[in-house]
Amino acid sequence: MTKNLNSFRLILLLLSGSIIMHGCEKSDAEMDIDVIVRQAKVWTGCAEVPWAQALAIKGEKILAIGDNSQISAMADANTRVIDAENRLVIPGFNDAHVHFRDGGFSLIEIKLRDARTAADFAERIKSEAEKLPPGTWITGGNWDHEAWEQKEFPTKELIDPFTKEHPVLVNRLDGHVALANSLALRLAGITKTTPDPQGGMILKDPLTGEPTGILRDAAMDAVYEVIPPKSKAQHREAIVAALRHAAEVGITSIQDNSSAIDLQIYQELLKEGKLTIRVNAWRSIEYRDELQAVGIQALFGSPSLRIGCLKVFSDGSMGAGSALFFEPYADEPATSGLAMYQEHDLQRIIREADAAGLQVATHAIGDKANHIVLDAYEKAMRENGSRESRFDPRHRIEHAQVVTTEDLPRFKELGVIASIQPSHCIDDMRWAEKRIGEKRCHDAYRFKSLLDAGANIAFGTDWPVEPLNPMLSIYAAVTREFPEGGPEGGWHPEEKLTLEQALSLYTRGSAYAEFAESIKGTLEPGKLADFVILSKDLFEISPREILETTVVMTVVGGKVIFEGDSSIKK
Repeated sequence: MTKNLNSFRLILLLLSGSIIMHGCEKSDAEMDIDVIVRQAKVWTGCAEVPWAQALAIKGEKILAIGDNSQISAMADANTRVIDAENRLVIPGFNDAHVHFRDGGFSLIEIKLRDARTAADFAERIKSEAEKLPPGTWITGGNWDHEAWEQKEFPTKELIDPFTKEHPVLVNRLDGHVALANSLALRLAGITKTTPDPQGGMILKDPLTGEPTGILRDAAMDAVYEVIPPKSKAQHREAIVAALRHAAEVGITSIQDNSSAIDLQIYQELLKEGKLTIRVNAWRSIEYRDELQAVGIQALFGSPSLRIGCLKVFSDGSMGAGSALFFEPYADEPATSGLAMYQEHDLQRIIREADAAGLQVATHAIGDKANHIVLDAYEKAMRENGSRESRFDPRHRIEHAQVVTTEDLPRFKELGVIASIQPSHCIDDMRWAEKRIGEKRCHDAYRFKSLLDAGANIAFGTDWPVEPLNPMLSIYAAVTREFPEGGPEGGWHPEEKLTLEQALSLYTRGSAYAEFAESIKGTLEPGKLADFVILSKDLFEISPREILETTVVMTVVGGKVIFEGDSSIKK
């Protein structure tokens, strides 16, 4: 059992180790247990005591774990007893990388992700335009041209005929490419003479020089600047929808790319008692001075709402052709991707954030981008002082999708966390070899190699880029097969993880990435009572059945925030 050095986590082993209990002076009869979960198969996530049958909760925390009879004996007339009926209980999932409000909007706005042809894509936009008053923007969408029979970017000509009065900017699912119609381009002042911005690209017709409507990365900013901002009420509606969905799929904590409005809404919901999951709210690197001015550093806040992490982009995405590689793209040899910053500028902003005591989460997809970011972290630590001589910053690389063998050990050496979204692998492997070639694919989505190299890894989804449901990510990590099956044995099967490894990275690993491993990520006495009950035992079923597994109950801080259709007795 993991020990905490302060008195808060005094652990007593009672009854020959059959009950493990948070230290207190009261007898069992005086415990006033609020909730007991019994008749369960509890996977604790702790190597020393991996399994239990029951757990007792007092307030927000787990008081004891043990066998059914001993934990049940702790109940009194006021204790809520939940009979799990031999179902699997695991720590709540902690999604280490989400765009939560955007995910909420994806639940209530136009849906383009499952469009399978350009015609279907266009028809959905046409239907949306017909429902909206003239002048209303059409945004969102999360389309994926790689899922279409003709795997080509759409153009503005596809949607211009029926969007003459509706400006359009609909993004690809990775958020690094968007399609604008002619009206949106005109409002943004983008013409055939507009140069590419740093870190972005305006695709133009090779014959006419006119913009095609496809904008990559920073090129989208000009259009975003002329889109009327959504109201705070609309943001709140999206976040509330996202909270509801998160509870349904067993998410109890998120690490979120948050805007200022998002942070305000999280605080309001927390005061109202309606923030049903725990939030680590990141801020963009542009806000470093503001955080530093008021003395905010990593791990500022409470277990319910924290800030202190800054988000930085070093490159784009592989699907957009803007991830930064050492060598050109196999299918687009004129480019090796895009750098969001000049290298010396990236080093400077990371060094300054590190010196301010802030955690840095840097987006890096391509092999060159990952190398450059590792260099920047190493340089910052060398100039500001090593982890051993000051604080452990736990800087992160978000995605870490293509990492050379030479760079693998640097994650451990520098204490850099690899924040990975496994479901990207089984989505991108449909086209990755076409994009970067078979050789570089050996360096892609290196779950097992990073783990074997001693890296600390956190799992997430990048929702709404990928579905929020953790079952898809767990399936991806352990099979590396398409949801419909194949390739047989998995794509680069040497990188598959065991089920236990995948669950640990989605719980304990993600907690470590936000400095919270002492309070959550495993089911132990003294830790927060954040857990889920699943419809199937993941340890007993086939990998294919993981995708069929649903959440029966989600509990955060001892409070049930979701109950599915089940026969669980309460």
